[in-house]
Amino acid sequence: MSTSNNKNYRPETRLVHAGTLRSQFNEMSEALFLTQGYKYDSAEDCEQRFSGKIPGYVYSRYSNPTMDMFEQRMAALEGAEAARSTATGMAAVTTALMGLVKQGDHVVAAKALFGSCRWVIEDWLPRFGVPCTLVDGKDLNAWKAAVTPNTKVLFMETPTNPTLEVYDIAAIADIAHNAGAKLVIDNVFATPLYQSPLSLGADVVVYSATKHIDGQGRVLGGVILGSEKIILDNYHQLLRQTGPSLAPFNAWIMLKGLETLAVRVERQTRTASAVADALAGHKKINRLIYPGRADHPQADIVKKQMRGGSTLCSFEIKGGKEGAFRFLNGLQLILITNNLGDAKSLITHPMTTTHQRLTPEQRAELGIGDGLVRLSCGLEHQDDIIADLMTALDQV
Repeated sequence: MSTSNNKNYRPETRLVHAGTLRSQFNEMSEALFLTQGYKYDSAEDCEQRFSGKIPGYVYSRYSNPTMDMFEQRMAALEGAEAARSTATGMAAVTTALMGLVKQGDHVVAAKALFGSCRWVIEDWLPRFGVPCTLVDGKDLNAWKAAVTPNTKVLFMETPTNPTLEVYDIAAIADIAHNAGAKLVIDNVFATPLYQSPLSLGADVVVYSATKHIDGQGRVLGGVILGSEKIILDNYHQLLRQTGPSLAPFNAWIMLKGLETLAVRVERQTRTASAVADALAGHKKINRLIYPGRADHPQADIVKKQMRGGSTLCSFEIKGGKEGAFRFLNGLQLILITNNLGDAKSLITHPMTTTHQRLTPEQRAELGIGDGLVRLSCGLEHQDDIIADLMTALDQV
């Protein structure tokens, strides 16, 4: 059995080898195929490839060998039958939702969503006759009460952005399936290493590959994973005809990123845990949230469905926005930006960035205070990161 197809290999091994396709030159590193189209041996060959009667590439908007390697490696890592790549994480989220609904259908989603995800749910889908209901993701009764006969999708992030709430995937999957609906999970904060939503009952998993999968702040990308049937029935033609395709160069970068994903995430998680312990109880902090700590509000669910904590932690600086800005401006090592999962430590202020579109009342409902910051730990030495945080807290 080839390395690519051996399901007995552990995740770290699959991250290096799974899905590899080699050309006639037997290259070691995955090849980067920068081509728009493909040559056919005959008119008959062209006809059969376009009709799907014989395998082969047609056009790189549809598929490409480098994209295929990335998709197959992600599917092997996730334990999914199939995967499709997209140009960005938001393209993955939007396609994952739109591929499952039509006019007259209904979506139920957790309120705690990344700002762009919430816009798709609240503003975009209703334009096409697909209303949504937002619920407290922690409240199973709220999920049940929101379901209607025309509910087709339940959607959530877990852990959430930026308050790191963790929801019971198996229980919510049961609610979805009892209603004849599908459960879509944005698993970006957990990464495929720490949480496997498909094994817990989810139907579709999405990632912004821009984050931990690239892991070095270079390119954009996304991926949708699920059963072969769900991918073929709901996403294959949608992606083929509308074209939110991942660029082959970006797919190649993602393949290189996957090779070091386990090493990076393990190191970043250790650092985030150490940071959370160092900040806990600090006199300048009102609240600290980290999924790996016993004081996390959903620690029991974390223990049940996650294999690790997180590379991120969030904490609320005293003094609201002014206190948070004093803290942020006092940082010397940690960089202010809205990305995450990078080799560099990054920090953002959700109130004025990722969740600025929400009203103050909506942010308060989600626990996004004016002083809340979200830290993504990088690969620097943990003592340097902690020292930078402590020095900046002295400015508050």
